[in-house]
Amino acid sequence: MCRRPLPSGYHTAVIRALVVWFGLLGLAIINGGVREALIIPRTGELAGLAISTISLCALILALAWLTIGWMAPASSRGAWQIGGLWVVLVLAFEFLAGHYLFGTPWSELLADYNVMRGRIWPLVLVTTFVAPYVAGSMRGMWSPSDVQEA
Repeated sequence: MCRRPLPSGYHTAVIRALVVWFGLLGLAIINGGVREALIIPRTGELAGLAISTISLCALILALAWLTIGWMAPASSRGAWQIGGLWVVLVLAFEFLAGHYLFGTPWSELLADYNVMRGRIWPLVLVTTFVAPYVAGSMRGMWSPSDVQEA
């Protein structure tokens, strides 16, 4: 089996992406606390969840924009890989920690994905996935030819 060598700086970008993801986790926890303490009591559950979801999406995009240069993906493909890593980590934390650490029933965890009932949580996953690419594109980190190859 022939393996392609990893791009220069690949491991550094992955480690930095993990560090930033822990920042995202912190923002999500704070966002959830604000939602439960301030937003839902004033707006009700469904509106509060929607407001919180949109707020978290904005926070994810802002943190990606602030840190993409530090994470320094080698290409737009690297930015997509960071987004994919973040989504996997979000899902692992949400389902594994949510169920096994915090004791949340599976049905409650899955309820956030029911868009037919007004739950828009999947928007957070989409935002998490695209945020590094969007941030890098906004900062002009790669050439148009690199974007086409990704």
